[in-house]
Amino acid sequence: MGEKQNQPFQLSFNPCLKVDFQGSRVTSDGGLLLVRELDERLGLSALITHNIMEDRRCKNTQLPLPDLLRQSIYSRLAGYEDLNDAERLSQDPTFRLIGSEKIWDRGAALPSRLHWFETEVLTQEENLDGLSRINRELLAKAEAMDSPQRVVLDMDSTEVRVYGEQEQSAYNGHFESTCYHPLVLFNGEGDCLAAKLLPGNLHSAEDWEEVLLPEVERQQELGKEVVFRADAAFAKPEIYEAMEERGVKYAIRLPANDNLLAVAGGRTPAAVRGDARPDRAAPGTDGIDGQCFRLAAESYTEGWSKKKEVSQQWAANRSISAVLVRIAYRFEALQMKIFSHCQRTVGWVYDQ
Repeated sequence: MGEKQNQPFQLSFNPCLKVDFQGSRVTSDGGLLLVRELDERLGLSALITHNIMEDRRCKNTQLPLPDLLRQSIYSRLAGYEDLNDAERLSQDPTFRLIGSEKIWDRGAALPSRLHWFETEVLTQEENLDGLSRINRELLAKAEAMDSPQRVVLDMDSTEVRVYGEQEQSAYNGHFESTCYHPLVLFNGEGDCLAAKLLPGNLHSAEDWEEVLLPEVERQQELGKEVVFRADAAFAKPEIYEAMEERGVKYAIRLPANDNLLAVAGGRTPAAVRGDARPDRAAPGTDGIDGQCFRLAAESYTEGWSKKKEVSQQWAANRSISAVLVRIAYRFEALQMKIFSHCQRTVGWVYDQ
């Protein structure tokens, strides 16, 4: 893809002939134009104007905030992780044409302007909140086109590894790295609904209520049935109680403990007894691909404010067990199969 650079001209010796140079300035990021069309239809420019604030008072602002934010977002979408390529991209046909008419001829922002925007404007507290609102409102517009009655919310923490002395980064023993430890919330389609950046040494479930409860309330106000899923880091009584008070079905993996192992008894494979590593599993236990063994679900009330069903499942080829908490609400059981992989990620398989 490219843009035309020269106009055809007529030859003097024969007016019937015209010479037209078809050479162009080439771009390899033409696919971003389709994304730009999508954000135009979703009204991203208006959302940026309403939610991102700045203190520039001059009337002759050459680079509006929507252009600056688009350039920051679209450069990441194209694989440019930092501002090292900003000077070249400022004259790239795609990055000039995805902006407003003001920059079609003059070019997009240079590194110094983008650095000011990303480090001084976007980092203001009200603009960080504004970015979250923009994300959620964009998703709401997409959800309005195809909105299921039941909404599945998945919460987890993740690792953002850092290098050097980054502010609030810390060593995390689980990930064995110096990192940030953000908390993220996704819907069943994989869209990120909310996120909160946390220091690397905080627990995975830190500040869960600030991320989860507003989304639960938002979906319930729309008349949606809400289902919540999480791994063992979120097996906390206060989360159970919050979900039950709001009538939310949930499935949360329980950490292995002596009481659960006692329930399983002799029917538990080596992995459940503690030999989680494949090389320590009993001979033949990790070679049965795709088979799943399940203990009968049992109901428990001791120590909990509401009756819960606890079932245990394991896949022999995973060599790790997972425990499912299943809540019966309005006589309907939420059935899910949760497999924990040998890696640190958790794979979810559930029955519709």
